[in-house]
Amino acid sequence: MPSVLFATQRLSLLIGMILLVTKFVAYGITLSNTILTDALESIVNVVAGAFGLWSLHIAALPKDHNHPYGHGKVEFISAAIEGVLVLVAGILIVLKSAYSLYAPTPVQALDWGMALTAAAGAINFGLGVYVERQGMATGSVGLQANGKHLQSDGYSTVGMLIGLGALWLTDWLWLDAAVALVFGVVIIKAGIEVLQASLAGIMDEADYQLIEQIVEVLNEDRRPERIDIHNLRVIKYGTALHVDCHMTVPWYFNARQAHDEVDRLEELLSSKTDKPIEFFVHLDPCIPLSCQICNLKDCPVRQLPWQEEVEWTVENISYNQKHFLAAQDVDQLPDES
Repeated sequence: MPSVLFATQRLSLLIGMILLVTKFVAYGITLSNTILTDALESIVNVVAGAFGLWSLHIAALPKDHNHPYGHGKVEFISAAIEGVLVLVAGILIVLKSAYSLYAPTPVQALDWGMALTAAAGAINFGLGVYVERQGMATGSVGLQANGKHLQSDGYSTVGMLIGLGALWLTDWLWLDAAVALVFGVVIIKAGIEVLQASLAGIMDEADYQLIEQIVEVLNEDRRPERIDIHNLRVIKYGTALHVDCHMTVPWYFNARQAHDEVDRLEELLSSKTDKPIEFFVHLDPCIPLSCQICNLKDCPVRQLPWQEEVEWTVENISYNQKHFLAAQDVDQLPDES
């Protein structure tokens, strides 16, 4: 997996450098603010690609004494840097375009400039789709952010070409600055979105889509010995997942039996994902109220008859307390320490 990540990021960086030169050549030919906007954003792509390659190298380092959870969080830092760079580029583009509205400069050779811009945009979009897919396949937040950014470049190019085409047909110089201004705002929005996503990862914001997938797997493979799972939390460190939860098992289980249930749980979730998973499972003994949701056959210490199974959901599996029947007032039950 690391080799795939490095190869994808190197390819993204190499193509980004080629497109950067291409777009500045197009600007030199045309002197168009719109094309300059595209070229300035390519600088961000190259710098972000370099940071991304560096972050992948750091993230691949093994755990050590100072980093017991690994180095995967650096990918969120890389994505945050990319978001800031995109945001700054967007602001500079808006300022430059606003000034050009008052003092427009003539453009030239738009046919060549448009051809180069179209080719660069198509390559950027195709590369973005590929990079995002590789990021999703490997769980790399950095690659996903890079891929989405490259695709947004492709969409922006379409709008820029429409604006340049209108300028070519009408010779209205203000159109050049106006189109650049619009896409400067679009770039600012994209930078904010990338920054928000990276900060969510740094702050360990819950990924409800990921938790929902885990809950679905747990519901599909219920075991009587696995009476209850609660206080489930998932943290992403680069391509690795750290999952911790509380699991209720029969109170009379010995250490080996309880440990076997933990192993089965780990094997179950590991078999459903290609991402490395590290588990921290806290074992809880069942209590009399657990009997109502426990369908363990021939339990020698059952105190209450089984009534129904509690379906785990994203909401209730996160509670720091054992599950009981819906008739029980969960809010009145004490949290576990």
